[in-house]
This record gives sequence, C-alpha cells and structure tokens, in this order.
Amino acid sequence: MEFPLRVGCVDMGSNAIRFAAAEFPDERSMQVLIADRRAVRLGHGVYLSGRLDPTAIDQACEAMDDFAAHLKALKLNSFRAVATSAVRESRNGKELVRRIADQAGIKLEVIGGAEEARLVHLAVARRIPLAGSPWILVDLGGGSVEVSLVDAKAILWSETHTMGSVRLLEELTGAGSEPGRFRKLLEEYISVLKLPDLAEGQELGGYIATGGNIEALARLAGLPGEGEVSVLSMEALKLLIERLASMSYRRRVEELGLREDRADVLLPAALVYQRLGELVGASEIIVPHVGVKEGVMYDLMDELVRHADREDRLYREVTAEALALGRKYRFDEEHAEQVATLSLSLFDQCRSLHRLGKKDRLILHAAALLHDVGQFVSYRGHHKHSLYLILHSELAHFTKDELAMVANVARYHRKAPPREEHPEYMALSEKDRGRVLRLAALLRLADSLDREHARRVEALNCEISPDSVLLQLNGRGNLLLEGWGLRKKAELFRSLFGRDVRVRFLGGTSS
Repeated sequence: MEFPLRVGCVDMGSNAIRFAAAEFPDERSMQVLIADRRAVRLGHGVYLSGRLDPTAIDQACEAMDDFAAHLKALKLNSFRAVATSAVRESRNGKELVRRIADQAGIKLEVIGGAEEARLVHLAVARRIPLAGSPWILVDLGGGSVEVSLVDAKAILWSETHTMGSVRLLEELTGAGSEPGRFRKLLEEYISVLKLPDLAEGQELGGYIATGGNIEALARLAGLPGEGEVSVLSMEALKLLIERLASMSYRRRVEELGLREDRADVLLPAALVYQRLGELVGASEIIVPHVGVKEGVMYDLMDELVRHADREDRLYREVTAEALALGRKYRFDEEHAEQVATLSLSLFDQCRSLHRLGKKDRLILHAAALLHDVGQFVSYRGHHKHSLYLILHSELAHFTKDELAMVANVARYHRKAPPREEHPEYMALSEKDRGRVLRLAALLRLADSLDREHARRVEALNCEISPDSVLLQLNGRGNLLLEGWGLRKKAELFRSLFGRDVRVRFLGGTSS
C-alpha cells in the first residue's frame, strides 16, 4: 500500500480512554489528525472487587460511540482498539467488549502486558535511538507497570507487575488515609520491584519512562511536552514527590493545575518511578512522550506497508518475545533455536500426516523455544516446571487458550505422554488436546536431534511412506547419540501416525 496512510487507535486504560488518528506521509513521519482523551476510570473498584463498575462501563460505551462517529469521517486505512489491565482482570470485561461491538461497531481487543510492552517499545524506538547498551524501559499505567530491558531491535527481558497507579491508590488508601502513613505503606509496597540481572561488565544505556503520569511530572518540572523528548533528573523527581506529598488532593488540582483524575494517582506513580530509578542507579529519566497508542499506530502503518511480510514479521516478534522470556529463566538459547528450527522443518515436511494449520505451527515454534525453561527451577522434572512457567507468563500473540497449548506442548517434549490425571492437559478442549499431542510428537523428535546441545544436525529431509518416515540427517561430527535419542523418543510419533521412524545419515558419522 502506498503513502500517505491513515491509521487510528483506541487505548482503553485503567485511568482514561484515549483515541487518536494520524497520517503517515512516509514511514518515519507521523502527523496527528485528532487526539481525544476521556477521563473514564475503568480501574475504579476492579482491583478490589474484580468487576468493572456499571457507571464506568456506560461512560466507556458512550466514549466509544463518539469515537466511532469520528472514524466514518477520517477514512482510515486501518484501525485497532485495545484494552489493558482493568478490562483484562475484570470478571465482566466480556460484557464491555460485547456492548462496544453492538453499540459502536468497534472490536475491542483485550491485550496482555507483553503486548503492551511490545507496542510501547515500538513507539519509543521511533523516538529515541536505542543503540549500544540495553536500556531500561518502564511503562506505568493505572493497573500495571511493565519493566523491560530493550535495545533498538527487540525486548531482551520483560516483566509485568500488578502495581499501577490506580491499583496502588485504591489498595492502599483504605489501609491508611493519613498522607504520611499512606506514603510509608506505598514505599513498602513498591520495595519488591526488581530489575533483570545484567551481564558482567554490561552498562545500561539509560532509564526511559512512559505513561501519562511521567509526562505530567515532566510538565510540573517545566520540561518540554508532546513532540519532544524530556529529561527529568532524579533530584527534580525527588523534589516533586516532597511537594506532592505535602499537598492535599484539592490543592494539587487548584495550585498545580492537575486534572482531577491525575491529581490523586500522581504521587503513587512518582514513587514507583523513583524506586526503579534507584534500582537502576540512574541520575535522570528520559521521557519520550509516546506510549501504547503511538505504538499501535506505528504497528498498523508497518503492517500496511509490509503486508506481504506479515507472517515473517509475526515469527520475528514471537521469537523475540520467547527469547526474552527464556533469557529471564537463563535457558540455553542456542539449543532452543536449534530445536525450534528442526521442529518447524519437521512440521512443514510432515503436513500430510498431522494436517495442522498456521497457528499450530506458531504454537510449536514458541513451545520449542521455551521447552527447557523449567530447568531454571530444577533439571529433574523440568518439563513440568516449563509447563508452569509458560502458563504463568505472557506472550503477546497468543490467547489464553493458545498459551495453554504452548505450555502443554513444551511439557510433553519428554517423559510420559499425556494422561487423564494431568489437569492442565485435561483442561484443554478435546480438539486442542489432539493438536497438542501431534505437536508434542514433532517436538520430541526435534529435541532428540540436539540431545547434546551441540547443534550437529544442520539439515534434515523427511521421506514419508505408508509404513515409515525416513529422516535423512545432514550434519557434522558424530551423530550416533542424535540417532539413538531420536529412536528413543519416537514412540509418541509412531502411536499417533502409525509409522516407524527410521534414520539415515547423509553427512557426519554414525559411529
């Protein structure tokens, strides 16, 4: 598709709903056509009751109706509406999604913390050159904070904490309404925030923070606003915290000119930023004045321009996310990539046997990359630990049910096949259990071909006959253990597809 391109988005957060549309004259330039913000605090009550407030639902639907009217006039090439932690964690979030679809005709997509982090990184990388050393990127919203280690190309490590500004305000206000006591409780609450371990001798490029709260703090410090990159010193942040802590909510509104929906959450947010800055050892915070909504629009533009490469891009993004998760658990990255490569080769060459689709291939890819992360807990039973760790993580491009499939495929890369007493497997639908079995059979073969984590197998070719599958291996060095391991782990494949697995060595040696 040719430029100029017009895209739009809705970012439905816990403290406000933002609508924006922009035109791209080219890949690097974005001209905002319209930007609207509605002070709808969907997070109100959710983090205590688990349900969206009926009044907030009505207000959100009203805002989306208004946004829908703009969409007709803007003639956009692409549009995406996303919702984050408040809707994600509520028991009645599906009701809001359904009402918006019925009333406004807008599909609202509930995304996880990993997808939030990806979109924010995409926007930040367009504003700040993230070359050289990795950077700490912190995106603080109303319901959560995503802490990531990033470079110009990818997210290297990421973790979502349920510690957003609205959540902190609501959870702690009831515990102590006195300003001094509230601040002490808040400081104790956020003291558990941690950062990734850096490699020995590795230094950070800097500390970047995004979100409405850090932008408000930058404005209070007299720094440049939207369209600019601000640099807020930790000393200036400390002075702002002291000032905010000494003022009542009403004084913050009247004397500082803060919006009413910002005045109460700004202090909790500032303390989170300060805590993370202390952990980083930073002297300043870089504020790029971009966030989820800009990330969504850059993402839409990129997809329009590179439509033909969409599948390749999807695999690159899933790979980056899975590797970031694997690094968090200190996995063997080279082994993971080797097993993933061999798994996809088996998948592609055995389509006539497994008859699975594109999404299954992506699930296998993620499971292959993450199959050994459980070794972080213990080598013994690590397949079970891998299941648990994946189930309790986030991968942006998978739904909850698909992530459960990724976890189960990884779990069955070794040892006994699924049984009725395995609850996580039995929780899947009957159809998904069948998909998991077939993918796990392929993963077992691929894993056996790198038994020694030496990446000796460089290519494989499958010849399928009525009674067998012949795997012809091309590689280097002694492949005896790979061949032995493959025969040992082929039983699930044999039982599912009714074919023996045979091995022939085309390169390397077998003795």
